[in-house]
Amino acid sequence: QVQLVESGGGLVQAGDSLRLSCVASGRAFSTYTMAWFRQAPGKERDFVAAINWSGNTYYSDSVKGRFTISRDNDKNTVTLQMNSLKPEDTAAYYCASRRGIGTTATLYDYWGQGTQVTVSS
Repeated sequence: QVQLVESGGGLVQAGDSLRLSCVASGRAFSTYTMAWFRQAPGKERDFVAAINWSGNTYYSDSVKGRFTISRDNDKNTVTLQMNSLKPEDTAAYYCASRRGIGTTATLYDYWGQGTQVTVSS
Protein backbone atom coordinates (compact mmCIF):
# COMPACT_ATOMS: atom_id res chain seq x y z
CA GLN A 1 0.00 0.00 0.00
CA VAL A 2 1.23 3.47 -0.90
CA GLN A 3 -0.03 6.69 0.63
CA LEU A 4 0.62 10.01 -1.08
CA VAL A 5 0.40 13.48 0.45
CA GLU A 6 0.70 16.61 -1.68
CA SER A 7 1.62 20.11 -0.60
CA GLY A 8 2.60 23.44 -2.08
CA GLY A 9 -0.51 24.68 -3.84
CA GLY A 10 -1.75 28.23 -3.57
CA LEU A 11 -2.91 31.40 -5.28
CA VAL A 12 -0.42 33.13 -7.58
CA GLN A 13 -0.43 35.58 -10.45
CA ALA A 14 0.20 34.75 -14.07
CA GLY A 15 3.92 34.42 -14.72
CA ASP A 16 4.72 33.33 -11.17
CA SER A 17 6.16 30.00 -10.06
CA LEU A 18 5.04 27.33 -7.61
CA ARG A 19 6.56 24.10 -6.41
CA LEU A 20 4.38 21.13 -5.55
CA SER A 21 5.68 18.26 -3.47
CA CYS A 22 4.35 14.77 -2.89
CA VAL A 23 5.63 12.55 -0.12
CA ALA A 24 5.02 8.82 -0.41
CA SER A 25 4.83 6.28 2.36
CA GLY A 26 5.35 2.60 1.86
CA ARG A 27 8.17 0.51 0.56
CA ALA A 28 9.76 0.37 -2.87
CA PHE A 29 9.11 4.01 -3.73
CA SER A 30 12.05 4.01 -6.11
CA THR A 31 10.45 1.31 -8.27
CA TYR A 32 7.24 3.25 -8.92
CA THR A 33 6.42 5.71 -11.64
CA MET A 34 5.33 8.97 -10.03
CA ALA A 35 3.03 11.36 -11.87
CA TRP A 36 1.08 14.56 -11.55
CA PHE A 37 -2.42 15.01 -12.91
CA ARG A 38 -4.73 18.00 -12.70
CA GLN A 39 -8.44 18.50 -12.78
CA ALA A 40 -10.32 21.73 -13.32
CA PRO A 41 -13.99 22.03 -12.29
CA GLY A 42 -16.25 20.22 -14.74
CA LYS A 43 -13.34 18.70 -16.64
CA GLU A 44 -11.58 15.36 -16.77
CA ARG A 45 -8.42 14.58 -14.84
CA ASP A 46 -5.56 15.31 -17.23
CA PHE A 47 -1.99 14.10 -17.31
CA VAL A 48 0.65 16.72 -16.49
CA ALA A 49 3.98 14.98 -15.98
CA ALA A 50 5.54 11.67 -14.93
CA ILE A 51 8.91 10.32 -13.94
CA ASN A 52 9.73 6.64 -13.97
CA TRP A 53 12.03 4.62 -11.74
CA SER A 54 15.10 5.39 -13.87
CA GLY A 55 14.44 9.13 -14.03
CA ASN A 56 12.95 9.34 -17.50
CA THR A 57 10.44 12.19 -17.65
CA TYR A 58 7.28 12.75 -19.64
CA TYR A 59 5.22 15.91 -20.03
CA SER A 60 1.96 16.99 -21.57
CA ASP A 61 2.36 19.42 -24.44
CA SER A 62 0.61 22.13 -22.45
CA VAL A 63 3.30 22.25 -19.75
CA LYS A 64 6.41 21.18 -21.64
CA GLY A 65 9.16 23.73 -21.17
CA ARG A 66 7.44 25.34 -18.17
CA PHE A 67 7.10 22.49 -15.65
CA THR A 68 9.80 20.16 -14.36
CA ILE A 69 9.20 16.90 -12.50
CA SER A 70 11.89 15.39 -10.32
CA ARG A 71 12.20 12.77 -7.61
CA ASP A 72 14.32 12.15 -4.54
CA ASN A 73 14.23 8.45 -3.74
CA ASP A 74 16.05 8.94 -0.44
CA LYS A 75 13.22 11.17 0.75
CA ASN A 76 10.37 9.36 -1.03
CA THR A 77 9.45 12.66 -2.63
CA VAL A 78 8.42 13.81 -6.08
CA THR A 79 8.39 17.51 -6.95
CA LEU A 80 6.70 19.50 -9.68
CA GLN A 81 8.34 22.84 -10.34
CA MET A 82 5.89 25.06 -12.21
CA ASN A 83 7.19 28.20 -13.89
CA SER A 84 5.52 30.82 -16.07
CA LEU A 85 2.13 29.86 -14.72
CA LYS A 86 -0.95 30.73 -16.75
CA PRO A 87 -4.60 31.10 -15.70
CA GLU A 88 -5.36 27.91 -17.64
CA ASP A 89 -3.08 26.02 -15.23
CA THR A 90 -5.69 26.58 -12.51
CA ALA A 91 -6.80 23.18 -11.20
CA ALA A 92 -6.56 20.72 -8.39
CA TYR A 93 -3.26 18.89 -8.78
CA TYR A 94 -2.97 15.24 -7.81
CA CYS A 95 0.05 13.05 -7.22
CA ALA A 96 -0.26 9.46 -8.40
CA SER A 97 1.85 6.34 -8.59
CA ARG A 98 1.95 2.99 -10.34
CA ARG A 99 4.39 0.38 -11.55
CA GLY A 100 5.18 1.11 -15.17
CA ILE A 101 4.75 4.29 -17.16
CA GLY A 102 1.41 5.71 -18.25
CA THR A 103 -0.31 8.98 -19.04
CA THR A 104 -3.89 7.91 -18.38
CA ALA A 105 -5.39 8.48 -14.98
CA THR A 106 -7.20 5.15 -14.90
CA LEU A 107 -3.86 3.32 -15.04
CA TYR A 108 -2.72 4.71 -11.70
CA ASP A 109 -3.24 2.76 -8.52
CA TYR A 110 -2.52 5.28 -5.79
CA TRP A 111 -3.60 8.88 -5.43
CA GLY A 112 -3.09 11.78 -3.09
CA GLN A 113 -5.86 14.03 -1.88
CA GLY A 114 -4.95 16.89 -4.20
CA THR A 115 -3.73 20.44 -3.77
CA GLN A 116 -5.33 23.50 -5.35
CA VAL A 117 -3.41 25.77 -7.68
CA THR A 118 -5.09 29.02 -8.71
CA VAL A 119 -3.47 31.39 -11.18
CA SER A 120 -4.98 34.84 -11.52
CA SER A 121 -4.58 36.95 -14.63
